[in-house]
Amino acid sequence: MTEKDINLAISASPHTHSGASVRGIMLTVIIALAPALLWGFRLFGWPAIVLTATCVAACVAAEALSRRLMKRKLGIGDGSAVVTGLLLAMCLPPALPLFMAVIGAVVAIVVAKQVFGGLGYNPFNPALVGRVFLTISFPFAMIQWTAPDAPPTDDTHAVTAATPLAAWETEWSGQEETAGFFEEYPWVDLFFGNQAGSFGEVSSLLLMLGGLFLLWRRCIHWQVPVFYLGSVTIIALILYGIDPHRYLPPFYHLFSGGLMLGAWFMATDMVTSPVTARGMMIFGCGCGVLTMIIRVWGGYPEGVSFAILLMNAAVPLINRYTRPRVFGTRQS
Repeated sequence: MTEKDINLAISASPHTHSGASVRGIMLTVIIALAPALLWGFRLFGWPAIVLTATCVAACVAAEALSRRLMKRKLGIGDGSAVVTGLLLAMCLPPALPLFMAVIGAVVAIVVAKQVFGGLGYNPFNPALVGRVFLTISFPFAMIQWTAPDAPPTDDTHAVTAATPLAAWETEWSGQEETAGFFEEYPWVDLFFGNQAGSFGEVSSLLLMLGGLFLLWRRCIHWQVPVFYLGSVTIIALILYGIDPHRYLPPFYHLFSGGLMLGAWFMATDMVTSPVTARGMMIFGCGCGVLTMIIRVWGGYPEGVSFAILLMNAAVPLINRYTRPRVFGTRQS
């Protein structure tokens, strides 16, 4: 073989491609979210549909405009802005005023994503940043939960109900007789999706099925949701064993609030979660511990958003601590 017969292409790794694309991954996430999203539409009617359309449109417009002003490629075709809009809408009260939803979408895209360089460079989950910003800026509006059995008419905004976590925190915790709570909020309703709350978070069953679909499609790793949900279960079980009149049983923590949506769709974000298996386990446990600390001893009945964002900030340290040893060298 002569020198002219050798044809080598020199390039940086990776040298082979799995065939996956950002657009394909985002489409898979949208499909996984669809059952819980459609159930929310059925349960809360037109307000939920309009809220979702507003969040998605605002996210896409904010991404296109900000990238244009920053003189970058448009980039809206990858579908990431659509996914951010869907996730943001699903963790908001269905009757939230639309101008607030637009503000949350702009913060999620511009502040949490494009300021850091765009997709792949954001250290925090954009949808959660938008939700937390709205929670801090409009605290009263963010706790106006629509009753799940309210008819889908223009009067839906006037029918409100407490979420199970909020009702326990404000009315039932510490009472000698708590049977009334479990009659009013049976765990079956929480599991299948007949409770007040953010309209995309109410059906734990459909969110779990969507998460399992992402696992099957290999879009997420099992370590984060398993260790997240597992740590919440263990802590809730210990607390319930200590004082069942003050603390909720584990399945109420699992099936109430935004835990399922956060554990399967937000904590697993490949950009803002660790890259090593051991790091994912630490990340999931940290999210679970922080969620329970905020729920049980904090001043806010829900802690998923804050817990995931706090652990997002710790991801660089987790990656550094858990990075594997280079073959042929000693662990420093």
